[in-house]
Amino acid sequence: MKKSFLTLFIVLIAGIVFPSTAFADGIIIPEPPICDPDPCFPGPIPISQLEIRYHHVHVSISDQVAVTHVDQVFYNPNDWTVEGTYVFPIPAGAAVSEFTLWIAGEPVQGEILAADEARRIYEEIVRELQDPALLEYAGQGAVKAQVFPIPPGGERRIELEYVEVLAAENGLVRYQYPLNTEKFSTQPLDEVIINVDVRANQSIRATYSPSHPIAVSKESTEYVTIGYEENNVKPDADFILYYSIGESEAFHLLTYRDPNDDGDGFFMVLLAPRPDVAIAPVPKDVIFVLDRSGSMEGEKFSQAQDALKYILQQLNPEDRFNVISFSTGIESFSHSLQPTSEVNSAVDWVDRQAAVGSTDINRALLEAATVADVERPTYLIFLTDGLPTEGVVDNQKILDNFTHNAPANIRLFSFGVGYDVDTYLLDSLAKNHHGTSTYVTPGESLDEILSTFYAKISTPVLTDLELDFGKLVTYDRYPHTFPDLFVGSQIVAVGRYREGGTTDITLTGQVNEDSQKFEFSDQVFTTSRNPQSESETPHFLPRLWATRKIGYLLNQIRLNGPEQELIDQIVRLSIRYGIVTPYTSYLVTEPTPLGAAEQNRIAAEQFMALEGAPQADTYGRAAVEKAATQGEMEETDSISSPPIEAANQVKVVGSRTFVFVEAVWIDTAFDPDTMPTLKVAFLSEDYFDLVAARQNLAGAFALGSRVIAISDGIAYEVVAADQPGDVFDIPAGTEIVPAPADKPENTSEVVASPTKPAPPPAVETEGSHTSGSQPCLGGLLPLVLLPFGIIVFHSTRIDD
Repeated sequence: MKKSFLTLFIVLIAGIVFPSTAFADGIIIPEPPICDPDPCFPGPIPISQLEIRYHHVHVSISDQVAVTHVDQVFYNPNDWTVEGTYVFPIPAGAAVSEFTLWIAGEPVQGEILAADEARRIYEEIVRELQDPALLEYAGQGAVKAQVFPIPPGGERRIELEYVEVLAAENGLVRYQYPLNTEKFSTQPLDEVIINVDVRANQSIRATYSPSHPIAVSKESTEYVTIGYEENNVKPDADFILYYSIGESEAFHLLTYRDPNDDGDGFFMVLLAPRPDVAIAPVPKDVIFVLDRSGSMEGEKFSQAQDALKYILQQLNPEDRFNVISFSTGIESFSHSLQPTSEVNSAVDWVDRQAAVGSTDINRALLEAATVADVERPTYLIFLTDGLPTEGVVDNQKILDNFTHNAPANIRLFSFGVGYDVDTYLLDSLAKNHHGTSTYVTPGESLDEILSTFYAKISTPVLTDLELDFGKLVTYDRYPHTFPDLFVGSQIVAVGRYREGGTTDITLTGQVNEDSQKFEFSDQVFTTSRNPQSESETPHFLPRLWATRKIGYLLNQIRLNGPEQELIDQIVRLSIRYGIVTPYTSYLVTEPTPLGAAEQNRIAAEQFMALEGAPQADTYGRAAVEKAATQGEMEETDSISSPPIEAANQVKVVGSRTFVFVEAVWIDTAFDPDTMPTLKVAFLSEDYFDLVAARQNLAGAFALGSRVIAISDGIAYEVVAADQPGDVFDIPAGTEIVPAPADKPENTSEVVASPTKPAPPPAVETEGSHTSGSQPCLGGLLPLVLLPFGIIVFHSTRIDD
């Protein structure tokens, strides 16, 4: 008789979930060795997976035409041969006009599937494996190709290239690469690299990624390179890149309303100065306040001297400067601000300084306040490695003294070196005077950090910025006060707004002593919520805003002490947006749904614990690490993933967060006390119809076979397949795609161009696939899911 091993596969998956022997990426049960006539293994088939060696992506964008080249090598560690079908989900919104696929150095035939055919394939695999992971790709097209056999111990190099035209909205261009594969990885990938070259026929203004930390190198006004590289990482978010083009100041507005939330909207403003060629830098004053106490002696002081000399030599011709060093007493290069013609003398003076004595911070800061000129932008760079030990040592008195004597135009940037710095003092100085604080921990290069910082602020073009949103009401904006705008920099501001609509936004600022005004008319704050799909909407905005606000609230508690209202806000934001904080570890420990009652209980407990705890030290390693982490949260420009230790307990899908409670993935916006659920049987027709009707449910349902997710205000609960579901109407907008009998007319076969130069050959090892031989599993479609695609491995039924 014929026997299917699908049941065995499901049992194995249920038993191992995430086996410790798994390799870097994907979920796969390879075909067992071919043994004639009997199976090689009388018991359970041993589990192993393909190992992903690397994942490299190079993107060339020229005048909004993007060519994406993906290069990956995967390795078969098994002692049998595997082969299968490669499926690449086409990025949402992309129109593939050219496609090339190489496997092991050979051009391979591929088939471009329209979205309806791709959906049918995805759903077939979901039904067969009873694994909903592929539902996230529902609604997207795909590319499909046969993978050559991979011999035992062999490697296959897959290179994929496709072309798409990127749309620009008001000069802002968006590129997205599908990198969201965390759920397919049992272990972090060894290496992920994405490089993007952007060329345009106009000046490239702002370059921004909300999803990943990127390095940007501006080769010219019309050419920039962007790099993202990370090792030992589980990608769990698509790579998103925005860049703007134009000849005037870059002003871009992104807005978002959560389709499952009746509250206010979210907005982001992206600002960048006009092209370099049109800029006349604003003359500025730079005052250095350098700690030369005995604790600075050695490499720290030598690096500080090198950085200081570098900055002096990078001053603009119209700038002025002074240098103040302090220990037991203070010593100044000059009693007044000096022109750049005196830089060489200042460099010699810096070289003669030596680290010795105690730390009189108060006197040094007052000296800096005395020499500042109220008529020019003034940047005070304050560097210390210790606590005040001489003169006034009470940090609150130091803060009060400086506040009473410093002019309003000073921007103070503090640098704390090592762990023996007063984080309360440094953070308060920076926050009170429109600057930032940076902590340089042991082992970090102080001179590189200082030099990089100064490169960002070297050329101001607009100071004292303010935004007026007209009649539209905005609130909870971060940062509260805009920093100055510098050449080559950009400002990312986020906030909330109430009723949407069209408004005129006015940006004002100072250039020297002249007031400048820039008007941006007819800016649209969306009023609609789209429950259908979030793939092309800025769904990252709520989480980016929440991260900044939580960072701000944590800093308020750290600097001013706990307040019940602040703790309440942190708890609610943390649960809603999946942001784990030192006060909210409950995200990975609480065994119950986190509704309103639970949130109130947790917030009250956290407040009582903080209020009853002794006051934490403001110095030492723990204090410095806390200050650095919370400062980064308040100033971040990109969203962050839940920590690895929470990866199996907390998942972020679009703008929603889910926690794993008693084998169910529950939307954190779900309140069990007030919200009834509509039950949907897993893999039922209603289940697939609902995903087709509400694309934003696809990512939620892809989490597992038991899910509670909210769409358009309704809580849907996926229950076991053998349980009855509720009777309900599928929401409006349903587009059920019939499964075609054959290949649809709008699909086409493609093959790598024979005239295209072949890529370097992949590494080959001995081993082959025996034609006509049958493996020992039947009725099974085991998968390896790559960071950019899926390989479906074939198997057949066998006769007893």
